[in-house]
Amino acid sequence: MKYWKKIPVIAYFYLLPFTFCLLAPAAQAQAVVVDKMIATVNSGGVRPSLITYSDLLWQLALEPNTPLENPSSELLNRTLNLVISQRLVLQEAEKLPAIEPTSKEIDDRLNEFVKQFPSQAEFQQRMARVGLSSDELREIVRQRLTIEKYINFRFRSFTVVTQKEVEGYYTDVWVPRFRRQHPGQLVPELKDVYKDVESELTESKIESDTDEFIDNAREHAEITILNPV
Repeated sequence: MKYWKKIPVIAYFYLLPFTFCLLAPAAQAQAVVVDKMIATVNSGGVRPSLITYSDLLWQLALEPNTPLENPSSELLNRTLNLVISQRLVLQEAEKLPAIEPTSKEIDDRLNEFVKQFPSQAEFQQRMARVGLSSDELREIVRQRLTIEKYINFRFRSFTVVTQKEVEGYYTDVWVPRFRRQHPGQLVPELKDVYKDVESELTESKIESDTDEFIDNAREHAEITILNPV
């Protein structure tokens, strides 16, 4: 039986959380970022997408504990691949206007954002250092919420796991991992952790389906690198 890899669900797209007093006056002096075009995604399509160097810096700034000074080529390329994946899903998601986030949903997500950072002041400083304004941050949140809702609509709503799959996953994946992580401890019986195992397997399936979707989208996309990073 095939089992899906277990990593944090939809790691590409889920937002970290922020208190909507976005950028205080001291942070309004935005840094001047020397920008350049990095890549285009489906430039001939209905919703073409341009990726700039600022887009990469903004992505890094929104990841807590990620250094912003002189990012390595490896880190920039990883970030570029992440942003390309986001844009490919967004282009599909925006074909479904019914999943467009409401203003309240955007506000609520913004109100959670800063909690992933040591303080609001540090968050504001990071945004200022990469020249990310309040309006631009709000648009990033809108796009990521749109992606998240699309993933839920397209994959989560139709993902089903059977009892047999849960039992197999428990035996072949969950139990061996528990023994590695907790040597000497008594392994819980399936009936005591069934919901946890079922949820983990469900998330793994969704992750696998999403990865397959992105791989297929990349195969059929027109991705042009304008300036290697």
